Amino acid sequence: MEGLVALALPVLLILGVAPDGLPAGTHVFALPYLDDNLGLMMLMSGVFGALRTIGAIGVLRNRQWGFALSLVNCAVTLVLMIFLLPAGVADGLLSGGALLLLLLGRFGRAEILPELRSAA
Repeated sequence: MEGLVALALPVLLILGVAPDGLPAGTHVFALPYLDDNLGLMMLMSGVFGALRTIGAIGVLRNRQWGFALSLVNCAVTLVLMIFLLPAGVADGLLSGGALLLLLLGRFGRAEILPELRSAA
């Protein structure tokens, strides 16, 4: 999702549309600071999308660094989704689902504490 936003930035620049030139009264995000720096937000989403792709490749190749990178990406997304409303809701749902699948894949049915058996 983040990668598509970053791919739209060069297209907007070629067409002469300034990403920072929102009409007055238009709010994309919950914080005005993010609306004022929409171009930089689009560029940063490309970095985030690249990190997600690298993490997914690591998980696909069964590497621990890919798993750790994907966990960090999901956690950061869940923390930042509050500031990126309303788009953060969809991002949070997708990241929460990915985090759940990653943890289920890693730990499966493992118990927190082993079941204690009496010696009687």
